[in-house]
Amino acid sequence: MLFSSTVFLLCFLPLLLFCYFLVPKRCLKLRNGVLLVFSLVFYAFGGLRYFWLLCVCILVDYSVGMLISHCSSPHYRRLYLILCIVITLGLLGYYKYAGFAASVAVSLGIHTVIPEIVLPIGISFYTFQGLSYVIDVYRSDAPVQKNPLNVALYISLFPQLVAGPIVRYTSIAESLQARTHTLDGFTCGLTRFLLGFGKKMLLANAMGEIADAVFALTGHPSLTASLAWVGAIAYTFQIYYDFSGYSDMAIGLGQLFGFRFEENFNYPYISASVTEFWRRWHISLSSWFRDYVYIPLGGNRRSKSRHVLNLLFVWFLTGFWHGANWTFLLWGLYYGLLLFLEKYPLQHILPRVPSPVRRLITLVLVILGWVLFRSDTVSKAGFYLQAMFGGAGFSSGQTIYYLREYWPEFLCCLLAALPITRVLKKRYLENTARPWLKTAGRAMAMAFAAMVFFLSYMQLAYGGFNPFIYFQF
Repeated sequence: MLFSSTVFLLCFLPLLLFCYFLVPKRCLKLRNGVLLVFSLVFYAFGGLRYFWLLCVCILVDYSVGMLISHCSSPHYRRLYLILCIVITLGLLGYYKYAGFAASVAVSLGIHTVIPEIVLPIGISFYTFQGLSYVIDVYRSDAPVQKNPLNVALYISLFPQLVAGPIVRYTSIAESLQARTHTLDGFTCGLTRFLLGFGKKMLLANAMGEIADAVFALTGHPSLTASLAWVGAIAYTFQIYYDFSGYSDMAIGLGQLFGFRFEENFNYPYISASVTEFWRRWHISLSSWFRDYVYIPLGGNRRSKSRHVLNLLFVWFLTGFWHGANWTFLLWGLYYGLLLFLEKYPLQHILPRVPSPVRRLITLVLVILGWVLFRSDTVSKAGFYLQAMFGGAGFSSGQTIYYLREYWPEFLCCLLAALPITRVLKKRYLENTARPWLKTAGRAMAMAFAAMVFFLSYMQLAYGGFNPFIYFQF
């Protein structure tokens, strides 16, 4: 079930809100039960065939957490943790990478059958989320949750179940036991949800139309440099507003029910370095790999050569997490190489470069990376990159067409990528010195969100099916 669907907007969400708030405030366990039932229905609606996988992960994570908490032997605690990792990552590995592994074997001359496996929706997210809970219990960073229904709710909570953000158990453990619901929080959550819906429907989908049309020309003589750059920039905007829009909707939905999820994006396209970019982009994933892979490997506390190996290994895994394709692997290693260059050969040079220049260079490097990420094969990525640098000429009538037809969307994408709303929010929505200004600011924000929702719903009514990009991961 998509957040950007009439079934969700007109049926699922209103019915959930009615049932949830029908339960008295003092009966939080019953409210949690309502959320759990609706979350399981939400997942089953889109993937009943693989519903059992989610249930297995919940059962394994809860059971191993309990075993670890009741075991005093370091040896057995470690053994239980390894067992959990093997089971959950084994399921993820089979459904996500078995076909890729078989195709690689065939290319090496090894006779094998390539299985046709459909990727269960959300498996990349809920397996990582469940693992973070077990690892935190193992490290004694989080108390074990003795109520299996709370573990089930944590892992299957519908706002972030199928496409993130990856929510740490420590960030919502207290909210599972006790949380407050206020009109102010509900209003802020609703506003955030509506604006995220607008990001998806008005910006991401428009940019996706351009990106799909231009990338389809890969290898064709009509793909000139100017057109290739327009397509790459369009995809750069599309993936940002598609995924950050989903994250905004998830965070907003969480607020409706009293949960506070961490931010997943922080204006990544204004970054002055690749390091800064990954502190701002998909924060929940990059912090997951940092805390559960990079730091346990030694991070930057070891020798220079070991640090470089740690970087490359983590970014190899980051690329591979996104999908079983050589382009994702190369995309991950591409960022690993860029981070290595920033931390060692260029560490004393980059600070002397003017900030606007560094921001422009970083943005260009990110755009080039998205070309590799978007391409179906490495060869297509090569053809596209060649076209961007003049392989098939420079000018194109199609370039002018797209810029003339979509200039309002391009302009909105550019403005929304800048921290303008943060400044407005701080000045008008968080102004405690002038309560009337705060009230007026929130009223204007709600009015703007309502207008955005109306325009977005009109697009939904006429636009048809529009899945989020990160559903495929």
